[in-house]
Amino acid sequence: MSNYTAPVEDMGFVLKEVVEIEKLCNETGLDSSTVEIIDTVLDAAGKLAKEEIEPINKSGDSEGLKIDDSGKVTTAAGFKEAYRHFVEGGWGSLQFSPEYGGQGVPFVVAASVQEMWHSANMSWGLCPLLTQGAVEAITLNATEDLKQRYLPKLISGEWSGTMNLTEGDAGTDVGSLKTRATQNGEHYLIRGQKIYITWGEHDMSENIIHLVLARLPNAPDGIKGISLFLVPKILVNDDGTLGKPNDLKALSIEHKIGIHACPTCVMSYGEIDGAVGYLVGEENKGIQCMFTMMNNARLTVGLQGVSISERAYQQALSFCNERVQGVAPGFKDIGPIIRHPDVQRMLANMKSITQGSRVLTYAACAEVDYSLSKLPLENLEKHERRLGLLTPIVKGWCTETAQEVASLSLQCHGGMGYVEETGIAQILRDARILPIYEGTNGIQAMDLVGRKIISDGGLGARELISEMKECTKNPAIAELVSVSQLKRFSKSIDDLDSTITIILNHSDNKELVGKIAFDTLMMAGTITASWQMLLSLDRASNAVNNHKSSAEFLKEKADTVKHFIDFILPRYLSSFTTISASAE
Repeated sequence: MSNYTAPVEDMGFVLKEVVEIEKLCNETGLDSSTVEIIDTVLDAAGKLAKEEIEPINKSGDSEGLKIDDSGKVTTAAGFKEAYRHFVEGGWGSLQFSPEYGGQGVPFVVAASVQEMWHSANMSWGLCPLLTQGAVEAITLNATEDLKQRYLPKLISGEWSGTMNLTEGDAGTDVGSLKTRATQNGEHYLIRGQKIYITWGEHDMSENIIHLVLARLPNAPDGIKGISLFLVPKILVNDDGTLGKPNDLKALSIEHKIGIHACPTCVMSYGEIDGAVGYLVGEENKGIQCMFTMMNNARLTVGLQGVSISERAYQQALSFCNERVQGVAPGFKDIGPIIRHPDVQRMLANMKSITQGSRVLTYAACAEVDYSLSKLPLENLEKHERRLGLLTPIVKGWCTETAQEVASLSLQCHGGMGYVEETGIAQILRDARILPIYEGTNGIQAMDLVGRKIISDGGLGARELISEMKECTKNPAIAELVSVSQLKRFSKSIDDLDSTITIILNHSDNKELVGKIAFDTLMMAGTITASWQMLLSLDRASNAVNNHKSSAEFLKEKADTVKHFIDFILPRYLSSFTTISASAE
């Protein structure tokens, strides 16, 4: 059962009116012609997602993957063809530097396109996601020679990339990894095993570029002694052509709850002579280099939460319009279940959470563009603080709420949702990985309170709170929502401010801070998304006044935003009560 159609109207609205892409391009020096082609880009990406990537989603889940004795992995039918069309369309190169073959499009625009890939087929979409991270790490840390040799093919998508951190005894505690690297002339020889390597081996691209964390001889213990290495599946000659295979292979692929068509590999490096690798960045600075890859990857995982929510909502909406069952209040005849108040409640929750997570995620992705620009230092530092603050919130809140939306979608299907043929079970299974990988949401919560709130004395958090308070003083917003709704939002801001004070006052009590971190993250996510939803309503009103949007769109947006403020925002009170009680 397939019902996904890219929500290009809402995506375009958020990009143009809420993110203010024209202003972003002007302030960051990015290509302003992006503004003129956004609709074209979204329509074309939506077509690829709907016609080629989505149709192989369910079949890929059923068929899965094959691995032979040599470690060769064969993907599900249609995956290679869809990937080839993705490469031919230049979709992998959108946000990257034209110096290496990219198109220089803002990251936030590229993120909107990626939302479609993950809604259509999350297993498939993970391949370009990991490649994006590899490009970012190489761009920011590698030598010019490595950039010239590897970036053009990675950016085009002809080659794909991976991230190799985890080992059997080194998960969250990355510092205990055992993979070793020894220098051998101008390169290094890598020996060890990695697990949970997403798209670690496959047949969609002609080469796979692995970024591998390993320890040099005599390196300091823990994370201070880890280095990062670029390890190609096939060695690259000086003239850019492919040479002989490197000494690495996939030993096995994991049998997972979901994302069945995505090869999650156990990788072996250097079983024979040692896998040839090249140092990226400085020796023993591998964690810092890898985090340039992971931070944006965490945003993109939050984006996957948006994607899953959108897909789940669309499928539930379609089913509820078609499924005939019972006589709803106010009706005399049997009709579709969408007439029933409780079904309407579930659909309204799903829709408002999805749109709230989208506008929150896009706002964070825009901060990537600002933080990479050449703005004056004071402005740049503020954007960097905002990006740092929003990254764990987006990753955590959007993936937690995606679990709810996927579960509600199954609930809307009733018993039919619990059987595989309707397809919602796959969405629920696929969604469950999101709070786990790229740093569990518990780690995101600790990052938020420790590295982002306590470390700067609450500066970044209070800058955000100050902007939220300005929103409550906007007379246009006051006209669009009720007095009680605006009062409810204003009270939530005060309570978030109080939470920041509690954290700062107890910053030395690591046990307490650790226990309230997750509630802080969820509270911050709900309130920040509410703020972005109110901004969306204001911008939708402006768009109608300027003949950029329809009155129908404004009414629909108003209904969705008001539902969020009435039914989703009050959830923060549970977290705030827990935080306050813990502090007492």
